[in-house]
Amino acid sequence: MTTDTKGEIVNKVKQSDKLITIDLQKYFDNTPKAELDLKQFLFKGMILKEQEFRSQLEDFDWSQFEGQYVAVYCSTDAIISKWAYMLVGQYLTGHAKEVFKGQKEDILFELYRRKLDEVDWSSYENKFVILKGCSSKEKPVPESVYLYATQKLVPYVKKLMYGEACSNVPVYRA
Repeated sequence: MTTDTKGEIVNKVKQSDKLITIDLQKYFDNTPKAELDLKQFLFKGMILKEQEFRSQLEDFDWSQFEGQYVAVYCSTDAIISKWAYMLVGQYLTGHAKEVFKGQKEDILFELYRRKLDEVDWSSYENKFVILKGCSSKEKPVPESVYLYATQKLVPYVKKLMYGEACSNVPVYRA
């Protein structure tokens, strides 16, 4: 910050038209997200017995996932056949908004990726860009999203930074 001829404080960072802050949280999808651990359907949490598995899926309350993104995974080292995931997907169809293999962070990355793929990154040509560093628990931004955004920005920006305008970490300079 400096002072102008009238002695008033001037924020040169705010005046710069080359400095742009991107808040990745603005691309967050507010749709509820849930996880479904297949361990609960396995014999002793480790063994997939087809008949028991099918029976438990049939009796399970799938309505709890109504309108949500659902990540399906197994928290044990059990060997899960592809057809087992297909069966789970069949039951979630009609309840879940969309089903993913993995955990919540995998859902977050995929949803952010979809939105970031719609951005015209060339609009940041020769600009100084800061990827805002803080995200809230309500709108988390995984590290994988920063990595993805970096790949999109590097071909265009003059300088890429992380953090805030007053305190940033340089990441890339053309």
